[in-house]
Amino acid sequence: MLIGYLYLRRDSYLYRIRNEVSDWRYERNKKKFEVYVNVRDEQLMPLIEEIHAESAGTYGARRITRALRRKGVDVARCTVERLMAELDIEGVIRGRRRRTTISEPSAVERIISREGTAAR
Repeated sequence: MLIGYLYLRRDSYLYRIRNEVSDWRYERNKKKFEVYVNVRDEQLMPLIEEIHAESAGTYGARRITRALRRKGVDVARCTVERLMAELDIEGVIRGRRRRTTISEPSAVERIISREGTAAR
């Protein structure tokens, strides 16, 4: 109700009590939520591996998410991305992969053995 909300200011006693109760409820239910997430992950991992194998390793997180939804499993793409990273699987990447600097052990030795003077 609007009147009750207007009287519930940050410095009021009721505001502090409400936050303490919500913190208590959060702590109480946090373990239940973690257990639920772990059980759900254990259920989703084999499905993700199965779909990835059926696609011959070509499906990425977006396509696997859509395939799961077609099978009737409601799952978020970020969850599929996280589980694919845990399973160490990825889809085919279009185009060239970006390459960052590749360290070469012999290059390190050459750089260290350089002298600090310039040749004339």
